[in-house]
Amino acid sequence: MYIKETSDIKEFVDFQYRLLKKNPNFIGDLKSAAEFLLSDAHPFWETAEKKLFLAISNDQIVGRIAGILNHKYNEFQRENTAFFGFFDCINDTEVASLLFAAAEKWAVEKKCNKIVGPANPSSNYSFGLLVENFDEPNVIMMPYNPPYYIELIEGNGYVKEKDLYAFKWVYDKELFRRLAPVVERINKSNKSIRIETVDIKNLSKAFEDVKAVYNKAWENNWGFVPMTDGEIEQMAREIKPILKKEYVFFARDGEKPVAFCLMLGDMNIALKKLTGRITPFNVLPFLYNYFFKIKSGRLLALGVNKEYRGRGIEVMMILEAIKNAKKLGWDWGELSWTLEDNFKINKTIEKFGGKVYKKYRLYSKVI
Repeated sequence: MYIKETSDIKEFVDFQYRLLKKNPNFIGDLKSAAEFLLSDAHPFWETAEKKLFLAISNDQIVGRIAGILNHKYNEFQRENTAFFGFFDCINDTEVASLLFAAAEKWAVEKKCNKIVGPANPSSNYSFGLLVENFDEPNVIMMPYNPPYYIELIEGNGYVKEKDLYAFKWVYDKELFRRLAPVVERINKSNKSIRIETVDIKNLSKAFEDVKAVYNKAWENNWGFVPMTDGEIEQMAREIKPILKKEYVFFARDGEKPVAFCLMLGDMNIALKKLTGRITPFNVLPFLYNYFFKIKSGRLLALGVNKEYRGRGIEVMMILEAIKNAKKLGWDWGELSWTLEDNFKINKTIEKFGGKVYKKYRLYSKVI
């Protein structure tokens, strides 16, 4: 058995699908999207670098890992931290140890003193290891892994750095009736604030407004790294084909955007039929599921500018999200992710019926 560096992104990506294809709860992205994310053409790598490693046994790939150095993160957080990501492995402690040793050696060579992960490749993308609830599929843009990954990571000296929560929300009419007086008071105290859905025909303006809120609203969060203009523009290109006006909305004070929310229908329900690539044999089941079977979604970003917090605008945004989810015919939604110690937002979500149903973990190790 040995570790090799690779620049073959296709074989690096394919391994995850081969390893997990029999797991009924694993849903992967389109392989073309996964390959592009790891290619130098993706704007993330304009301010970051990577090294891809494969574990080989009997001429077969049995594991993979990426070492990641995010220069923008270290500059923003004033750290010398490396990340590991895109970790997948057979259930073998020796294979895992060799993979982590390779990533750590590379990180040390880059003069880092700590390694954190899994980050695929940062907190703005797929982030964390699933550690609770392996019996439900991952929703759009969230990771999935088998339970044994926990032992493989912790067995190599990694300890918990931070947990992330995913909430499940199911509409409860009676709960909203009881909360009506609270909602009325919040609306009266924010008369200058209006909620505005995105203009699908003018997405460039919408994502300018996203830029104006996103980096400012999240700048004090643990693990945060600002997205570059190129990353935000790439995100806009990727979600544009599936975007509906109900998915993106802003809170405005006059014309100034002070909060925004991004929701997406759970495309994973349709992607499940593809196993990574569209073929003549799976395109019809994919289209059927896409048009008729998506009855849930994910609220993946909700941010309020610091100077507007504490006024209940978060509540106004959550209510708008719920209203839009009902309009879209969703039976339930996932709100993810939040930091375990973001007590205020977690309490707000719980007040409106959300319950933590999955947990993800970031691990760290001093090197």
